[in-house]
Amino acid sequence: MNRKNKWIIYGIGLSLLLGGCMDMDNANGNGVDEKESAQNEVAAQYERVQDYKGEGYTLNNGEENDKIAEAKREEVEKAVKEFFLEEYKTEVKVHNLVGNVDGVTVFVESTGRVHFYSYAIVPIDQGTEEIVTGGVRTQEGEVERGIREGLYKLIFEDEFKNLDTYLEKVVSEEEVVGRTIESLQNVGGSGNMTPYYFMSSLNTDEAIKPVYELYMKDHEANIDTLKQAYNPKLFNADNLRINIMLFMEKENVPPSEKVMKRVAKDIEELSALPQGTYRVAVNDNGVHKESFEGFKDNSIEQEIIRKE
Repeated sequence: MNRKNKWIIYGIGLSLLLGGCMDMDNANGNGVDEKESAQNEVAAQYERVQDYKGEGYTLNNGEENDKIAEAKREEVEKAVKEFFLEEYKTEVKVHNLVGNVDGVTVFVESTGRVHFYSYAIVPIDQGTEEIVTGGVRTQEGEVERGIREGLYKLIFEDEFKNLDTYLEKVVSEEEVVGRTIESLQNVGGSGNMTPYYFMSSLNTDEAIKPVYELYMKDHEANIDTLKQAYNPKLFNADNLRINIMLFMEKENVPPSEKVMKRVAKDIEELSALPQGTYRVAVNDNGVHKESFEGFKDNSIEQEIIRKE
């Protein structure tokens, strides 16, 4: 049941109850207080998107491990950096540690020409509180996805620059904003991300596969060689998704359908933008502090497919 319907039902029940009460004004006042208290509690879970930098982000039952990891931060960072170098030949910068039930989730950002955000999970021995440096892992396919997305940005640099420039123009002209860079760094961890969109490259994408394989064999491969490896004949728009996420600039303002329709129409009509399946979403101003989530019941969205 969504929150709106919950309060409608609650209000009906309260009215029926108050019908049999002699002290109607006092009873009604208590009901309003309870409702306002619950609404305030929900509101406290959110923060203005312009202010949100990842503070308050939590993972289930991670409080104790969070403290252990912070106390041994240098050891955790060293283990994660070595893991990415060994497994992916990629140097990363560690931005944030968040305790989880079994250890700590470490949010990182690649520092090379193929740019992406990701995370690693470092176990902590619950008995000895020791960092299990040999057990560092990532969620299956997540780093690989980030590398593919970074490669798309690299070989289609002009098209993505056009998209970035366009979205910056929208934000300058409309009453919408994007996420903060700090929030992407500290709790994003989802491949190639900008303040205005994040990408999702599926493992079934055969067009980018030869580029990925070439890059993993030779990180120094020049850009022309990487471009030549790309197979446009195998491109399927479903395999590359570009999720545009905009937020209203002011608090307590509902998502603008006008902005959503403008962006969707422009994505459909503008030339020299990346191919793929676009999801254009406009949200209100709030971000859920514990989860980084901005899409809510009142958010609006539209899908556009660009094949050429």
